[in-house]
Amino acid sequence: MSWVLGVDSGGSGLRFALGSTAPDGTAGVTTVAATASAEPLRTGPSGIDAGQLLARLLPAVDTLLAQAGVNTNTNTNTDMEAGSGPGVLSAVTIGAAGMATLGDGLRAELPAALAHSLGVRRLVLAADAVTAYAGALGQRPGAVVAAGTGMIALGTDLTGWRRADGWGHLLGDCGGGAWIGRAGLEAAMRAHDGRRGGSPALLSRMEEVFGPAPELPGLLYPRTDRPAVLASFAPEVARCAAGDPIAAGIVSTAARHIAEAAAAVCPPSGACEVALTGGLFGLGDPLLVPLRAELAGQLPHATTVSAAADPLGGALLIAGALAGDTLRLPHDARLLNVLTEQDG
Repeated sequence: MSWVLGVDSGGSGLRFALGSTAPDGTAGVTTVAATASAEPLRTGPSGIDAGQLLARLLPAVDTLLAQAGVNTNTNTNTDMEAGSGPGVLSAVTIGAAGMATLGDGLRAELPAALAHSLGVRRLVLAADAVTAYAGALGQRPGAVVAAGTGMIALGTDLTGWRRADGWGHLLGDCGGGAWIGRAGLEAAMRAHDGRRGGSPALLSRMEEVFGPAPELPGLLYPRTDRPAVLASFAPEVARCAAGDPIAAGIVSTAARHIAEAAAAVCPPSGACEVALTGGLFGLGDPLLVPLRAELAGQLPHATTVSAAADPLGGALLIAGALAGDTLRLPHDARLLNVLTEQDG
């Protein structure tokens, strides 16, 4: 039996899971224990803070191994500190939001640090969209749309990755929660001003949630978590969609953007499975009904499927495949960076 670790880092904090797998990787990964840390990781000049991640990861590993009853005495402290022992963990996958653009610090510091502290010789640093893909579809071709506060689509034919959007709330994330919320608040402010395109229904909901309309800019603009604040209004837009044409139009446009992203990354040949994952799809029928129609129109050869597991499950799956030398998902320097002992 091999022990593997999956890590999921995002805006809501860190989640860790310990899994067991057969040495050849053929039996998949069984989750044995899990724990979490609620505070998100900091980012600095070199991106995601590697030191902070290590400070939380190492105690979490101890906790998980203790929960699983794993005997670590076969690995001496001398070997672990020298980084020369095999360690208890056969492979680790760390999936992080922003890995593609903010992961330089992790890529530079984590391999040596984990080899030194845990004896880890097989490590994957992956964008959270990749772990979402692996959780949803495993290692088969297809496309995944991951939508929550933001929105990104990722697809593969197993020879390379195709990415669409995920560029943040200022440059993209079109159709995501922050996008829907911002559009709803704009429609509310238009109604407050008496401009065309305004929605009295959304204005009423906005003032119930945030207070008087003239005070909204002062409440919103100084916030460092603006995308999350904007996304918090998306459920209000969805609730208003049933009786308000402006709100319904916003949600329908979001569905079109999401389908466009899926169409951009779906493998061009043959049938394509498309999985939808993330909290945004909890908005239910106001979003899902127009989205199904858009997917049918833009991707008539595709089949929408349910995600098999979440991104933490995807991180474990990747770690298990790496431990068993069965990882088929395409390696990529920024999206799925595989580091093994022979890499130095």
